Amino acid sequence: MINEMAKRVELERYATKALSDLGVPTHLKGYHYIRESVLISQTDMEALNSITKLLYPEVARIYKTSIQKVERAIRNAILVSWTRGNPATIEKLFGYSDATGKVRPTNSEYIARLTDKICLEYKAVSMAS
Repeated sequence: MINEMAKRVELERYATKALSDLGVPTHLKGYHYIRESVLISQTDMEALNSITKLLYPEVARIYKTSIQKVERAIRNAILVSWTRGNPATIEKLFGYSDATGKVRPTNSEYIARLTDKICLEYKAVSMAS
């Protein structure tokens, strides 16, 4: 039980750093919803395949809000990071950025790429320890 809690805290730390690097402001509700989405996706990869039926409802339940508000807040946080964030960091993660003229990624693509990045970083550090 303690090991699972320590793992969650460590993953949360990685998610927080990644979101900060991407330029997602912490005062946005979408910031918290994306971070929670990433943490849920780490333990249940099926949630990424059914974002509107599994992931949004779970985040909405945790934060005591509606599924629609979760989706909208995540979309807004992505838009803010896409237009105001560091283009080099965004380009590194997604392969394109607002600076290259590409449209922003969808909510599911953003969460999936972020989840994958954090998962790989966590595994690399865990294996090195």
